[in-house]
Amino acid sequence: QVQLVESGGGLVQAGDSLRLSCAASGRSVSRYSMAWFRQAPGKEREFVASTTWSGTHTYYTGSVTDSVRGRFTISRDNAKNTMFLQMNSLKPEDTAVYYCAAGDDSTSQRTYNYWGQGTQVTVSS
Repeated sequence: QVQLVESGGGLVQAGDSLRLSCAASGRSVSRYSMAWFRQAPGKEREFVASTTWSGTHTYYTGSVTDSVRGRFTISRDNAKNTMFLQMNSLKPEDTAVYYCAAGDDSTSQRTYNYWGQGTQVTVSS
């Protein structure tokens, strides 16, 4: 089993930066792809970014591509069993609960077997 715990969320102003972390425990996630999803109030959870197990390939596809490309960077440190999401130039529309997930690489939630509880990111204008 894999347990995932997100941290780093908070209340910030538009234009600020945050770095989210996702710490894995229980077993190594080094062979899993990992991803960030987010869910805004009243909306469905959506894909934000993913990284393959080696970290060589990262993806920012899906409905949020245009809005996060160039502002968000996903990365991972397999030695520390941790994944990150660096978020710069935050906008009010980035407000959401951010979830990390581990599983098979895709933009679909269905392929990720392990999920964290989420961390709240609130961006004020």
